[in-house]
Amino acid sequence: MHAHWTARHVFHISFFMTVRAQQTSNDYGILVEPLAGEVTAWRGDQLLARSSKARVMYETRLAPAIYFPRDDVLADLEPAPERRTFCPFKGTASYSHVRVGNETLENGAWSYLNALPEGKAVDGLVAFMPGVASRVDFQGAPIDPLPVGNITGPTVDWLLREAWAAKTPEELTAALGRKLVEDGIAVCRISILIWSLHPMIAGRHYVWTRDDDTVQSFAPSYETLESPAFRLSPLQHVADGLGGIRQKIDSNPDEFNFPIMEDLRQQGVTDYVAMPLPFSDGRINVMTLASDHPAGFTTANLGLVFECSALISRLFEVFALTSNATSLLETYLGKRTGARVLGGDIRRGDGDVIDAAILFCDLRHSTRLETELGRQVYVGELNRFFEVTTDIVNAHEGEVLKFIGDAVLAIFPAGVGLDEACRQAVASAEEIVRRLKVPDPDTRGISMHCAIGIAFGEVTYGNVGSRERLDFTVIGHAANIAARLGDYGKVIGQEIVATAEVALEAGLPSIPLGSVDLHNVAGPVAAHAVTTLDD
Repeated sequence: MHAHWTARHVFHISFFMTVRAQQTSNDYGILVEPLAGEVTAWRGDQLLARSSKARVMYETRLAPAIYFPRDDVLADLEPAPERRTFCPFKGTASYSHVRVGNETLENGAWSYLNALPEGKAVDGLVAFMPGVASRVDFQGAPIDPLPVGNITGPTVDWLLREAWAAKTPEELTAALGRKLVEDGIAVCRISILIWSLHPMIAGRHYVWTRDDDTVQSFAPSYETLESPAFRLSPLQHVADGLGGIRQKIDSNPDEFNFPIMEDLRQQGVTDYVAMPLPFSDGRINVMTLASDHPAGFTTANLGLVFECSALISRLFEVFALTSNATSLLETYLGKRTGARVLGGDIRRGDGDVIDAAILFCDLRHSTRLETELGRQVYVGELNRFFEVTTDIVNAHEGEVLKFIGDAVLAIFPAGVGLDEACRQAVASAEEIVRRLKVPDPDTRGISMHCAIGIAFGEVTYGNVGSRERLDFTVIGHAANIAARLGDYGKVIGQEIVATAEVALEAGLPSIPLGSVDLHNVAGPVAAHAVTTLDD
């Protein structure tokens, strides 16, 4: 026994010296040793495992972990497929619930079923999560705790001091790549995939390459995510919560036989890693690194990146939060209004008094369309109505403020001049009417009709509502007149009715209707029916 203690003592002195050297050089080390004698793990008076073939893994800055052969685990293990974690050295860890008597410890044990080279010595063995075993008894020498080191160096210093100053995610991605190369990591390519909250764009994908030191930015659509190329990619694997991927290109296990690996091989890549970048809301984004060094990444290389990944994730999350806020505000409020809210116009009463042309467009015969087409098809047609109207308004320098049932409220500010605002509003109305009449082949050739009213005047453009629920809109006489003119057009069979001022300023063909009385509008309003090319 004395000789055994002496041997263990010598080993630990040597290992501690190595770790202390690592604290200076940032080398990340993993070492697995067999434990002499019988090792038992207990939870209270319940025996969890008994083995004479147990092993201990020493890993830089982590507590030593005891691994037992699965046949020597006496507690019941129930697979927990919903839980996986990734280590770029050992691989993807699978978890099990541990049942001890009447107690179930969720995700209480883990094992690596297809361990990477650095973790092959514990492949298939089982380790218990901290706190599951109340004590571990050793016939041989007990396990000494390792000193906790600090990581330093160019990458860490940059992340803590300078990375926050990056103005864009592209700038941050490029700077990260350059800093890793400066830190001696043989990375030739980095990609960052960040999911977004956008109705058309699934996320943003930034790809940096070392040779040309440039970043390409992609915006994959939701349709792209359904393509075979993405479904069979490492990005999908990681994003689905199945753990990360470490692939030495010259050894291609069936578990990670992705089509892209052959493409990477032809590009000279020798080692590839895809790891999760989790955000605080639980979404799993993805960071990949590729190396073209003959030996690929070292354990120290990946140890540094892996330990810094949480901070890298938070830096990208800042950009993602801003991007998502902008996307959501633009989606629900419009581009200009969204920018105002994001810029700080968020209190009730915030807003401006402006002159603007107001367009109110109401879809005709909605009830009949829903009855004839059915709810699902009708909703598709309603979306087409909104899309056509929005695209045309935006193309004419206006902005859709809101959808009200089956109607659209849009604004054309007079900052460009009274005549131009009126001309853009009327031109938008004419194009909307023409486009909606074109039959939609996807819905039995259905064409749509609308009633549009246009007025010009002074309106308040800003926040109204309760203290907890605000609406950014326009309030004023002109908005009310625009809505009522649309209603009047339905009565007289005209698709576009504008005030005389708007029609004359626009300078487009129109028919005077005289002064008309409008519901809930004080005094008659001089109105014109705007003619289209079809009239």
